[in-house]
Amino acid sequence: MQTTGRIVCVARHGEHAFSKRLCQQITLLAGRGIEGDAHCGETVKHRSRVAVNPNQPNLRQVHLIAEELFEELTPKGFSVKPGDLGENITTRGIDLLSLPLGTKLKMGPQVVLELTGLRNPCKQIDAFQNGLMQAVLGRDEAGAITLRAGVMAIVVCGGLVQPGDEICVDLPPMPYKRLERV
Repeated sequence: MQTTGRIVCVARHGEHAFSKRLCQQITLLAGRGIEGDAHCGETVKHRSRVAVNPNQPNLRQVHLIAEELFEELTPKGFSVKPGDLGENITTRGIDLLSLPLGTKLKMGPQVVLELTGLRNPCKQIDAFQNGLMQAVLGRDEAGAITLRAGVMAIVVCGGLVQPGDEICVDLPPMPYKRLERV
């Protein structure tokens, strides 16, 4: 398993919009998320989850996607760039989807994120590009649907990150638990 990678792009958006705006750097706030992003906060900010229970903890503070996914989508006729699918951090060199629950990602000089689960793609993906929803779903060996639209994390230690920063993977103690929809 690859244990190091790099940040390719960082993004945020102050309003609830599908895509995020690329930035030169972002500030991550411990226990809250990305400063200036609509999903920043201790309690959930995703609109569908707020409707169910606005007091639940925000386990979706930071959305990460591997740049390699965009490369897989290109030959299928899709044009997806960093920030397009609403991710805050686009990575390269780490298979994010294979990491277990509780994995810590150390970024830049001081930031630490902890993986909380998989991003559940929604119909907005098809509104962005028709058919993209199906393209970001896969099947495992048993035929069950797999979610490939990135991972979600909370901020354990805050600070600044920017493109080019190294990412180091710190796996949790065994036995590992698979990432599930969060």
